[in-house]
Amino acid sequence: MSVPGVDVRVVAADLVGAVLSEHRALDEAIAASSGFARLSERDRAFARLIAVTVLRRKAGLDRAIAGALNKPLAPKAAPVMQVLRCGLAQLWHLDTPAYAAIGTAVGAVEALRFGGFKGLVNAVLRTLSQRTADQAQPPGADAPDWLFDRWSRAYGPEAAHAIARAHRAEPPLDLTVKAGGEAAAWADRLDGAVLPTGVTIRRPVGGAVTALPGYAEGAWWVQDAGAALPALLLGDVAGRTVLDLCAAPGGKTAQLAAAGARVIAVDRSRDRLARLDDNLRRLGLRADTVAADLTRWQPDAPADRILLDAPCTATGTIRRHPDLQWLKRPQDIDGLAAVQAQLLDRAARWLAPGGVLVWCTCSLEPEEGPAQIDRLLANRPDIERVPITAAEIGGWSSLLTPAGDVRSRPDHLAEFGGIDGFHISRLHSIA
Repeated sequence: MSVPGVDVRVVAADLVGAVLSEHRALDEAIAASSGFARLSERDRAFARLIAVTVLRRKAGLDRAIAGALNKPLAPKAAPVMQVLRCGLAQLWHLDTPAYAAIGTAVGAVEALRFGGFKGLVNAVLRTLSQRTADQAQPPGADAPDWLFDRWSRAYGPEAAHAIARAHRAEPPLDLTVKAGGEAAAWADRLDGAVLPTGVTIRRPVGGAVTALPGYAEGAWWVQDAGAALPALLLGDVAGRTVLDLCAAPGGKTAQLAAAGARVIAVDRSRDRLARLDDNLRRLGLRADTVAADLTRWQPDAPADRILLDAPCTATGTIRRHPDLQWLKRPQDIDGLAAVQAQLLDRAARWLAPGGVLVWCTCSLEPEEGPAQIDRLLANRPDIERVPITAAEIGGWSSLLTPAGDVRSRPDHLAEFGGIDGFHISRLHSIA
């Protein structure tokens, strides 16, 4: 007799395997999974929750599983390891009863044609079910060693542990309101709260975003509070032409358009621009979109306002996308930093005299943030930094660096529910 819920665990294990063994993004794996599509809406949500929990807690789960095994599993038994991770994540972090977590895990390895491991899966999970995560996990952070070491060097060991802890929790849902003056009214309708910046509504995660009040009428869009800061720092853009470079997925484009700017949104991905256009239509906003490689494209005339959200490793968004920490590699940082330097140099050349350029990356890595600005300023005496003030970012002075840039980390603003990691700098072309 089949055990109810096994199909959900099989799908969850497959999703984890797609990320860890095939190095595919979780959203991409979900979109390609026929098994996921066959599940009910409720079961799809649970399968995704199991997979996300494993990706958030993988390092600790793996240390515990390794301690309960007599010897490591062979690489060809990777699906068994995915099932063990999913089962332990349910036991320790999802409050699944032991009989259900263990029974469905045993059923899942059999369904995956690894029935010879049923006894091992049963024994390992029963052993670990007798302990709590705090009792059984060997010391260490829930992060890849190479990333944790980088954060320790950049911010100190205590901050690195705080960052890793922040990545364990599901972040709240942040929404940017199209009409800023209506934020309080929409917060009431959405059971949320307006953050001090005045443009972001924060509410707990839950339910389909498309079913929330205001979605269909285009009153708001999903955007982390950190991602909403760069556009604010361009100041009053009403009536101005603004270059929004690397614009997709379009949250900043929507902010600028809603503020009355004529936006030229440039991105190399036609597919991502198509989604940007779709979102703008839902919001009732307009922007000129250009599909182009910024290393070759250039504007028709110098620009008075430029926003460059440079491509990066996105390690500042791991709390929202826990698969990223297992997909990125150290060499990715150097490669992307080289691209960032090229794009920043080009964007700075496009500034009109007296123009303003806001640079940002959603990375925690110094090479993808302050190091880029330091390099540019050392080579361009006609460009200067314009320090950002606390008043411009909702009074959040803890996010400001001594140089006047924004450096947010996931462990910052814990009293508000955290924030994605960003580096933001504002530059001015000396007339």
